[in-house]
Order: sequence, then C-alpha cells, then structure tokens
Amino acid sequence: MDAAAPATPPSSPPPYCAAPAPPDLKAGRAELIVEASDQAALAAALGSDADAVVLDFDDTFAPTPANVAAAYGALPGALTSPGSWLARPRALYARQPGLTFGGRPARAALCDLAALLTALPGRVPHLYLPKLETVAQAQAWALALRTAEAHLGLPSGTLRVCLQIETWPGLLAADRLLSELRDWAYGLNAGRWDYVFSVVKTVGPTWPGPLPPRSGLGMDVDAMRAYAEALVAVCQARGAQAVGGTAALSPDSRDPGPALAAVQADKAREAAQGFVGAWAGRPDLIGAVRAGLATAATAPLPLNPVTPARLLALPDPGPLDPAEVEDTAALALAVFRAWFAGQGVVERAGRLEDTATAELARALLGQWVRVQAPLQDGRPLTPGAYLALRRRLTPDLSPEAQLLDHLVLSPTPPAYFPHEAQVLGLCGPGLRAPEAPLDRPPS
Repeated sequence: MDAAAPATPPSSPPPYCAAPAPPDLKAGRAELIVEASDQAALAAALGSDADAVVLDFDDTFAPTPANVAAAYGALPGALTSPGSWLARPRALYARQPGLTFGGRPARAALCDLAALLTALPGRVPHLYLPKLETVAQAQAWALALRTAEAHLGLPSGTLRVCLQIETWPGLLAADRLLSELRDWAYGLNAGRWDYVFSVVKTVGPTWPGPLPPRSGLGMDVDAMRAYAEALVAVCQARGAQAVGGTAALSPDSRDPGPALAAVQADKAREAAQGFVGAWAGRPDLIGAVRAGLATAATAPLPLNPVTPARLLALPDPGPLDPAEVEDTAALALAVFRAWFAGQGVVERAGRLEDTATAELARALLGQWVRVQAPLQDGRPLTPGAYLALRRRLTPDLSPEAQLLDHLVLSPTPPAYFPHEAQVLGLCGPGLRAPEAPLDRPPS
C-alpha cells in the first residue's frame, strides 16, 4: 500500500453504485471540523449549531503523544453527545511511534480507527479517509473496515465512509477508489489545498517554469474548476454525495461581513457545481457555509468535459512578487513551528493555516527554487536566494528551518513533512522515526 501511484490511471471499474448516505447527513449541511485533541474547540463544537462535527486526526492535528492520548480520551464523552459525528483518522503513510505489529511499525490510521470504533460501544462515527492515491490503499482500507465490522459483530457494510479526493493520483483514480470501497463509501470530498500540493509535488519536477502561488490557484481558475467537476461527475454517475472543501477564513471581529460573504459565495459556487455539503473551520462560519450551499443547491451547473490537459492548464504567474515568496516561506515556518509545539492550526492573516497549506507552501518554494523562478525585482530565486530569505525569517538551527530547508532543497519533492520530520530526528522522543526501516510513503 506504500507503493507510488502508477504513472497512468487505473482502468475504469464495472458498473456499480456507491453505498447509501447515512440518513443523518442531509444535503445542504455544514460540517464543523475540530482538531481532535483541542478540548476548547470540542466544547465550542458541542454548543454550535453545526449539522455534524468532524473530529480531525489529520491535517489540523499534531500527533504528539499527549495530543493522541487527549484525543482518544475525549472520544467517549464526545460520542455520548447527540448529533451527527464524523472523524478523520490519520493517513495510511503515518506510523504510530513506539508501537509495532508483526515486527513492523504500526499504522497510525489503524490505531485511530480502533480508538474511534471502540470508544463508545454501540456508537461509531462516520469516517473520512484522507489522502488516498492508489487502488492498493483503497483495498487496504476495505480490508480494515471489513475486519473491524467482523470484530465488532456488525453486519457487513454497516460502517460509512467518505473518501477525500485530495491528491492528483487520487483524482485520476477516483472512480476506482470509490468502487473498491463501495460497500461503505457514500461520497467523495474535495480537499483543494492538499490537492494543489499533490499537483505541485507530482508535476512540479518536470514543469518548465514557475507554478502559480496560492493566490493564483483559486477556484476561479479553470484547472481548479475542472478538479471540482471531475469529482462531482464521479459522484453523479455512482449515486454518491459530493462534499465540498473547508471554509478556513478567520473573520475580523470588528467587521466580519467581508469574510462571511466570501465564504457564502464560495459555497454557493460549490452548490452550483453539485456539492451537497461542506466544512466550516470555525463555528462562526457555519451560517455562511449553510447559506451558500442553499443559494444554488437546486440549480446545478452543467458539467464540462474534464481532460488531463484541462486539469493541468495552470496559469503562468510571470515574475513572482518577492513579498509573496517571503510570505509563502513564513507561512510554512509558522505552521511547522506550531506543529513541533503540538499545535496543528495557526491563525494567520485572516486565515486558518494547517498541514495542507504548509505542504503547499513548501512544495511551491521547492518548485520555484528548482526552476530559479524570476522575481519582480529582477533576481532569480536561486538556492542561495532562498536561504538568505529563510534566514531573515528564522535561524538555521531552529527545527522549522531545518525541516523547510530539507523539503525545499531536496532534489525530488519529499512526500509528507510529518514523515520527513521524524526521519530527520527533529521531533520529540515520542515522535521520532521507529527503529525498523519504513517503506517509502506514498508520493
């Protein structure tokens, strides 16, 4: 399951239908995502009017031993509360430090799955499965779900999952991934920044010029519209739900109107494309998410043909703004610094930033350095120029600097930064890479 994704998409599956959506997950819903060990955020979620709460062990979660213990300890109380509950375990590439199975490092995803399904007998949350890339990974999850149902004495197909289509190989294989998990999978979810990170990581090494910064990769770009349309097309063909992305703005308390209007407009666009739900990153965004989904939910837009060429029709950014390049580095450093300290999310410049946006930032920096992207002041972004920029932001010996330098200056883009941080020995004792050799994580 750790093998790299094949160079060509897998063959189309025979006709099939996705599993029925859980009856408590209605169309037009706003799901509130909560970092699984954040007790204050969990309390706020319980008091919110979210249609469902997503307990997150992935992008917003820093997997320190203390955070894992706190998250697992909070599960029984959370699941006792009324309402709809979902959870996102860690991705299959992640290992659980200090734990082995059959002489090999244990999969953190399976540890999370076991905790989620046994925390409160008789009550199990629905699941989001993150960062799927290959048919083998989907088959591994199918085996895990089938084994869990048998162990718990549940009828086959009882559990319900939504697959996150947030990688380039995963998008190309979305129909097959859904088919492999059709006994449990009721939908596909869009994770735009993880997806863009995967695109940059996958095509960046052979791209002739600089790829656009994050500000140039909004959902108004046709390549990004094509991503959303491809996901919705699979859902419509297979009777599955399409769940939109996360509203991750942080409204200014003095004037929240602009941020809320932007969220509502973004979700209205998703509804017009055929999405029936979406995530809110904060309780104060729930109303805007729900209102946006209701705006155009009854009038979906026609889907345009999606081709690989359209998906990769990324705009030429021209010379890069040095201030935007510096902000990209500062974003990655801020998230890495917080992650090492056990905090999975930072609020920065009116946005909630997490693992996904930090991964995108470091991948863009690496791609720009590789092609020595021209800057608006006439200089190229050479490795030396990058190092000078990073040193203005943080000293060489800080763990976040060592991690970012490794990720940016590596000859090929590393897969995921949590794994690289472990291998480099930058984490605390409880998070260091295990003694046993690891297979290469998904790329």
